[in-house]
Formats: sequence, structure tokens, C-alpha cells
Amino acid sequence: MKKHPLRKIGIVLLLLLAYASAIVLPYARHPAITQSTVEQFAATDFYGDMDTDERARIISDNGEALTERIRLISQAEEEIILSTFDFDGDNSGKALLAALLAASKRGVHVSLLVDGISYATGILGNAWFQALIEEKNVEFKIYNPLNPLKPWKFMGRLHDKYLIVDRTAYILGGRNCYDFFLGSHDGYQNYDWDVLVYCEDGESFFSMEQLRAYFDSVWSLEECRTVKKGNGEKQRDLAAIYRQMQEDHTDWFQTVDYKDLTVPTRRIQLVSNPIHSNVKEPVVFYSITELMKQAKKSVSIHTPYILCNDWMLDQLTQICSNVPTVEMMTNSVANNGNPFGSMDYYVNKEKLLNSGVQMLEYDAGVSYHGKCFTIDDRIAAVGSFNWDMRSAYLDTELMLIIDSPELNAALRREMRVYEQDALKVMDENSYSLNPGQTPQPLSPGKERFLKILYRLGYWARFLM
Repeated sequence: MKKHPLRKIGIVLLLLLAYASAIVLPYARHPAITQSTVEQFAATDFYGDMDTDERARIISDNGEALTERIRLISQAEEEIILSTFDFDGDNSGKALLAALLAASKRGVHVSLLVDGISYATGILGNAWFQALIEEKNVEFKIYNPLNPLKPWKFMGRLHDKYLIVDRTAYILGGRNCYDFFLGSHDGYQNYDWDVLVYCEDGESFFSMEQLRAYFDSVWSLEECRTVKKGNGEKQRDLAAIYRQMQEDHTDWFQTVDYKDLTVPTRRIQLVSNPIHSNVKEPVVFYSITELMKQAKKSVSIHTPYILCNDWMLDQLTQICSNVPTVEMMTNSVANNGNPFGSMDYYVNKEKLLNSGVQMLEYDAGVSYHGKCFTIDDRIAAVGSFNWDMRSAYLDTELMLIIDSPELNAALRREMRVYEQDALKVMDENSYSLNPGQTPQPLSPGKERFLKILYRLGYWARFLM
């Protein structure tokens, strides 16, 4: 007896629902902070009594961010480690690939770690990446490769972004490796942050040891799979790109005195989430918010998105209760390039304001991607962590927290450049505007889209 077509359709829909549930449900429960994490946290661990040998500088410009990466890679003598969420073979991506290939050919060992989504969507089968992978001094691993037979692991992603060169310097921040974040290009750009950390004496480079130990722990995970060697047909093209860079950008390859370009620090601490690909204890969010509660005068936070559960909102409320001035800048609804981030702020703006935070909305026409904060006049922090549930519970995340009055002042100056273009929120529907400021209008089409997205997708906000 033949099955009725509607019955077949019903079976298919049930199978699809079961598969979707296998993707979503493992990440729906949010673990609480353990007693062990509470006992291990101490705000005093983030402060020092005197300047150390470690020095740092803020990198706020996308062009400078590419320059410093190429410069460090070109001067590497022993080892390069590059870990990133996303890597593309566009102009900036090829520039990095060319520099990494040139380094490997002069005997430098290159370790490249990329998230499984980036590998599946832009690297798999890409001849430019295969040309680098073919080189004998290059090791390439993927974090949590996408496996349709294991849908329950889809949502745990590697969101870290850092470059380590020898034991001399590293760059850590929120920038991915492609044109939106690196280089001076025409067309669309994202604004973001890095911090470059340098130490002349490798023996006292303690934050470098923290970061290298973190990398080693991720690199050795069962979730990380080694990519097989590819073919080298694009090696000549990458070599040509490298020679052209040397001709067109001689300053990228000049030796600079990083001691002159950096400021002293008193202590640098790396804060990280658990590194497995399952749902995670929110260690980064807990650590940074507990640290913020200790502020004496002010906390300033920049984040592109804000998607909080009740506990995260309660942490923010406690910060605002303890600290005289707490400001948070995020994208306005009209300016936000992330549809879920835009929708969530549209829906939950009043809840955020009720926490007591002074909201600023970046509204200058380019979606802001920066993730940083300052505490009083001592702490400056930069990294990959967004104020959303995905960063809190799903992804690997890093924040570099630096005790340095000089770096704090530098970061605050750079943050104010963006805040000058931001709207100061008075209540859910009004702003205090500077002369000449006009909020971007929320188009009727986008407003309809956000309302539809709210009805259909609000339940999935913890995944976004």
C-alpha cells in the first residue's frame, strides 16, 4: 500500500525538526558560574604595583592593523602562530598568506588555527590557502569542523583572534583576517580594535606565556583536526604578491623600535572561556563584570551587540549600582549590521536602560564591531567578547585586561572618537543630540523586518 504524499511530507518535516533540535537543544541550557570560578576570581590579580617589562599599544586603524601584522610576520625568525575565527582569500587575506608563505620558506614554523565555519565556507578547496598549506613548515588545523553527522556540535565556535611572533610580540583583538577588518580599501569596512604587546626580554614576557599556553591547550584538543597538505600551484602568485608588497609598502618591512611605540604596563591578564565545543560556563563575562563592580569612578564599554539573559542583565545592574558612571556604546538599531543584534536592541532597549547604564548608540553609517572597555584610569581591555549570549556561553573568547594608566588614556581617547558620533540615549524613544546630529531613520522596511524576525526568531536569540 502506497504512503499518502502528505504523510511523506510529514515524515520529512519531523526528521528536519529532529535534526534542527539536535543542533539547538544542546546549547539551550545556560550553565551557572561554579563555586570554583567564584573562589578563583580576585580583582587584585588584575592590578600591579609597578611597571613591568611588558609594553603595549592600541591599534584602532584597519590600515595600521594590516601593517603591523605584515611587519611582525616579515621579521619572524622561529615561529608564527595565527588563530582566527574567519579568514578570507581577498586582498588582505592574500597579503597575510603571502607573508606567511615567505616566512615558512625561510625556515619559520607556522601554525594556523581557524574555526570550522570559516574553513567550510571560504578555505576548503581554495587554491590560495592550499599553496600555504603545502609548505613543509606549515601546520594547519580546524577547530570543530562542521560534521553533518554531529549536529549537536555545530554551535560551539572558535572566536579568538590573535597573532604570535616568536617570543617578541603578539597582537590580540577582535579583527578577523579579511578586508572588512584589515587594510585601507575602498568599500565596506568594520571598525574594531587590537592591542599589540611587546617585551624586549622574553624571559619576563608573562602574558606571552599565558597566551601560548592557551593556544597549546586549544591546538591539542580532539576537536581540532589537521588539514591535509594541498597543492602549491598558487605559490608563485603569493610570492609575486609578497614582492609587490615590498615594493609598494616599504614601510611595512622596516624595523621599528616597539619600545618607543608602546607604553608601559603594570600587569596583563588573559581571560578566556572554556575551550571545548559544548555549551560553556560564562567565565569571561563573569570575570569582566566582577572586575567592573570594583570600579571606583567609571566603566566605559563598547560592544557591537547586546543580547543578554536575565543573569547577564542582573550583572550589569549590579555594576551600575556600584559605580557612579557606567556607559555602554553599541550600534543603533538602524546602524547595526547584525539583524539579530538590531532586533534584540529594538525589543530590549528599555530593559537595558532600566539597569541604570547610560547608553550611547553609534550611528555614523558603518556598523561598529569594537569590543573593549576601560575601568577608572587604570584598566584597558580589548578582545573578541561581545555582550551577547553566544560570546558568554557558546564560543571560545579572549579578553586581554591590562593595568596601565597610559594605555587606559590612549584607549579612552580612541573610544571618544567613536562616541562623538554616537547618540546619547535619554529614554526608549529620545536622545540628547549634539549640534548637527540627526539620528538615522529606521526605514519602514527594516522595522517590518525586525518585527517579523522578533515573531519568528526571538526564541533563537541565545544562538546569535
